[in-house]
Amino acid sequence: MRLFDQIPFRRDKLRFAFCQAHTSLSLQSPDHFQSECSIDQSIVNLCDLYVVLKMSITKPLKKLVSCVILDLDGTLLHTDGIVSDVLRVYLGKYGKKWDGREVQKIVGKTPLEAATAVVEDYGLSCTTSELLSELDPMFSNQWCNIKALPGANRLIKHLSGHRVPIALASNSPRENIETKISFHQGWKESFLVIIGGDEVRSGKPSPEIFLEAAKRLNIEPSSCLVIEDSLPGVTAGKAAGMEVVAVPSLPKQSHLFTSADEVINSLLDLHPEKWGLPPFKDWIKDTLPIESWQIGGPVIKGFGRGSKVLGIPTANLSTERYSALLSEHPSGVYFGWAGLPTRGVFKMVMSIGWNPYFNNTEKTIEPWLLHDFDEDFYGEELHLIIVGYIRPEANFPSLESLIEKIHEDRKIAEEALDLPMYSKFKDDPYLKDST
Repeated sequence: MRLFDQIPFRRDKLRFAFCQAHTSLSLQSPDHFQSECSIDQSIVNLCDLYVVLKMSITKPLKKLVSCVILDLDGTLLHTDGIVSDVLRVYLGKYGKKWDGREVQKIVGKTPLEAATAVVEDYGLSCTTSELLSELDPMFSNQWCNIKALPGANRLIKHLSGHRVPIALASNSPRENIETKISFHQGWKESFLVIIGGDEVRSGKPSPEIFLEAAKRLNIEPSSCLVIEDSLPGVTAGKAAGMEVVAVPSLPKQSHLFTSADEVINSLLDLHPEKWGLPPFKDWIKDTLPIESWQIGGPVIKGFGRGSKVLGIPTANLSTERYSALLSEHPSGVYFGWAGLPTRGVFKMVMSIGWNPYFNNTEKTIEPWLLHDFDEDFYGEELHLIIVGYIRPEANFPSLESLIEKIHEDRKIAEEALDLPMYSKFKDDPYLKDST
């Protein structure tokens, strides 16, 4: 029995079939019928199909894909912090100071290319091979400390749970890949294919690694979606004839990814249904629940624009002690609870990032406590618990449109924080801790 045969939904691209005997929903591409993927009805139901169909009418799909190929470092794992820590220690032996100026030259590159850039730019007396041999054990000792980037676990669980074929393709050696993902539960078994840079003749930006991944998945390259954080990775994906979503790992670099089919701020902002894949269903009242995290410190004076320019009094925190913590979290608008031990606990919405409208030079955190205070409280200890995500950081054509959006964020946060899943954090002892 076939469903939707008469629906004018890209009939040249898809055929939907329903098999009562197996109660399964399958999606087939005419150029890839031989590798039809049957998806259990209990996991992907007709509601998913309805979302895709509805979206195709209101907003055309970018392209229908059959699988997802993921990069590892900078896309799924927050590797940059570990790399900086190791290079800072190593270069110190040569009287050099790692300041991150070479990071753009090593992101997305093979280990050999990255090491060559460090040796040349810092004028080291060692050879590239010697540098790699010395750094290898230093990095190996740190793999267990690499955290998953926000949205990584969610994405892997979502795709594997819906039986979407996923592969991992990284310029890192296969052994290093296996070690890194071994510290993240459920990752290794979720990937049908894992390929390291030492398993192909040329790493990214050569398309070879992605073409090999598609070959092992038995899926045509044109039906693959690549998710990458680096320019070499995006270049490789497009050269392979694949669709590419860029998630730049370096700040203020989005404008460089012109060849990508889509550029998003973080994995939290990925919408699989744009590519004909099952949609996430965890957004609640325009908010995304996230694993809660904490930050705190004395309230400092900010840029002087909160009350004066925006009419929105923010309680700024110094980023000096928390630059590493903030680097783990994508820029964007979040919400949660704020505690002032001598005053109480209040609802809070905040921005993390560079505030494109004002073009900040450093990543900041600017909380807005949703309460009318009679006086300033500079110097008082402020504790924050962040529990949810609203949207990515964005630029605005005018100050008025920025202010309007901020008030919209406030309304969303205020209503969401009344939900039990968020309101339970109001009683966390951290918010009332005066130490």
